[in-house]
Amino acid sequence: MGEFMNMLKMIFATIVSFIICLILGSIIIPELHKLKFGQSIRNDGPKTHFKKAGTPTMGGIIFIISVVITDLIFSKWDKYMALVLLITLGFGLIGFADDFIKIYYKRSLGLNARQKLLGQFILAFVLAYFAKSFIGTDVIIPFLKRNIDLSIYYIPFVIFVIVGTVNSVNLTDGLDGLVSGVSFMVMAFFALITFFIGNTSLFIFAAAFTGGLIGFLKFNRYPAEVFMGDTGAFAIGGAISALALMTKLPVILPLVGIIFMIEALSVIIQVISFKLTGKRIFKMSPLHHHFELSGWHETKVVYVFWFVTLIAIFAAFFSVS
Repeated sequence: MGEFMNMLKMIFATIVSFIICLILGSIIIPELHKLKFGQSIRNDGPKTHFKKAGTPTMGGIIFIISVVITDLIFSKWDKYMALVLLITLGFGLIGFADDFIKIYYKRSLGLNARQKLLGQFILAFVLAYFAKSFIGTDVIIPFLKRNIDLSIYYIPFVIFVIVGTVNSVNLTDGLDGLVSGVSFMVMAFFALITFFIGNTSLFIFAAAFTGGLIGFLKFNRYPAEVFMGDTGAFAIGGAISALALMTKLPVILPLVGIIFMIEALSVIIQVISFKLTGKRIFKMSPLHHHFELSGWHETKVVYVFWFVTLIAIFAAFFSVS
């Protein structure tokens, strides 16, 4: 009976967050238009993106608010909920500051790299420290189905994972519906994982995020009415990192977040290749731009990346079951 009620809670949290996001989107997007909070487009980006200039950004506040409201309705506020929300909102605030500077000064770059990384490292340390206190320093190794205690290496490892995840999500946010589609599947994965381990706070949080992202996708799919901006991408990266740590599954992130990892690697490979040889491996990085410049329509890239994520998530379930 208890599992059945928890399942209902998870389903209702997903639905309620979805509905709240739809309502908020219809209210907030027109206001973003009035405030002229439009996106600036990189001059060196694909030419097909120039028409997107002026599309409202900072839309991540829509699903962030829906998640918070849904959590207030359905969840008990324990240390787990407090931590995952603190980290999500903290990273969201860094992204918000970045977006605001871009909009205010009408430029494609906001906070500089040092400022963003400082904030990210501080939040990553906070999450690592409390995760260590709450659940210990061991992590689950997928497929092997055994735990390894990282001991003194836990906090450095976790900080690396968190900062890497947040920035990988942000790099992926370059096509309409790409990050919102990939992320709702990743969140659904963690909703089910946290449900099976019986952590009510975490599965309500993950379910609320899943519903909010599905609702946001209605406005963010091609052609997008609104972009999530760094506000949304950073918040998603923080939330995914927090869920991975609280379930002792940070090692599974390269699998469930395979698109995030590939996108980040494409940028690293491109930079290293150009510095060492003066040549570029890809027509443009991150990888989604390479496919665009190879003749793929934006929607084809997005749908293929969604499909790859879905396959990876099935593999991830197998690895931990």
